[in-house]
Amino acid sequence: MHPTDRFLAACRREPVDRPPIWIMRQAGRYMSSYRALRERANFMEICRVPANSLEATMMAVDQLGVDAAILFSDILVPLEPMGMTVEFDEGGPKVSKVRDAATIAALRTDVADDLGFVYEAVSLIKSTLRSRSPDATLPLLGFSGSPFTLATYAVEGGTTKNKHALRKLIWDAPELLHQLLAKMTEVVAPYCIRQIEAGADAIQLFDTWGGLLTESEWRTFSQPYTSEVLRRIRAAKPATPLIHYALEASHLVPAMAELPCDVLSVDWREPLSSVRARTGHRFAHQGNVEPGVMTCSSAAIARAVTACMDDFGRLPGHIVNLGHGITPDASVEAARTFVAVAREHGHALWSGAQP
Repeated sequence: MHPTDRFLAACRREPVDRPPIWIMRQAGRYMSSYRALRERANFMEICRVPANSLEATMMAVDQLGVDAAILFSDILVPLEPMGMTVEFDEGGPKVSKVRDAATIAALRTDVADDLGFVYEAVSLIKSTLRSRSPDATLPLLGFSGSPFTLATYAVEGGTTKNKHALRKLIWDAPELLHQLLAKMTEVVAPYCIRQIEAGADAIQLFDTWGGLLTESEWRTFSQPYTSEVLRRIRAAKPATPLIHYALEASHLVPAMAELPCDVLSVDWREPLSSVRARTGHRFAHQGNVEPGVMTCSSAAIARAVTACMDDFGRLPGHIVNLGHGITPDASVEAARTFVAVAREHGHALWSGAQP
């Protein structure tokens, strides 16, 4: 089965020869080739220079044998043209803080044209994938952070433990947070549409910090804005699969089932069979092997992968993945084992399967 057909069919919950496989953060510091690239360019230089993004993207394709490529970039890339500073060091991202009405009002939203290097990277990666395998081109995923997750980074000034600045807005100045979220929505929707126009076959929205919220809070501060982004993409590009990912969000599953997306990607804290049942069997699902197993033995990885796939069963609509990004202490061999086991077990599951 053609890789793109396999991936798109899985997103549509149609029968496949086996479930498609890719790994969140599949190019990264666990790879010696990526570390070598980082010696030549800092993280943001990799994101901003299309040739560097291509190199990082393709190293995962070439070394792992995955069924999909994902653009190498970062969810914080759109924040700079909005008027924020974004820097990365060993402690993670540092973002200039956005916490008051004047700063929020000054943020730009007409930034789609300022992100041309992202679309150029998408186009370059897609053309490279086609040239390497014209008859079996891998699908390419584009992505963005959700409005709430981007707003969280902006309010907190990066990654923080307690998110107290965000909590202060939620409780003391929700109108300011809504203003910021509205601006993020105006940025994210056209940014995703432009990635599709450049060649992306699917879009994943990362609501990484959505799980911090109660269901009521999520319905207030995340769901409306994410839904609006998804609706706008769907209106502009109705054939493009839309994937929503949330971390530590089992309590939000019923609410996430109201999102206008095709695929719900979830972490490892709840079996996919349970998520599927709780969402009325209306979505494809992505995941959800625990990332920590990638630091363990090949036998452990095999057990985890087969357990996940057996739990989902011989049903359409499974995209095999981790429940979060692969970590720097994993190994390329572990990732290869993950892919090889998922491929072999997927063929076994689907051999003679009926829709």
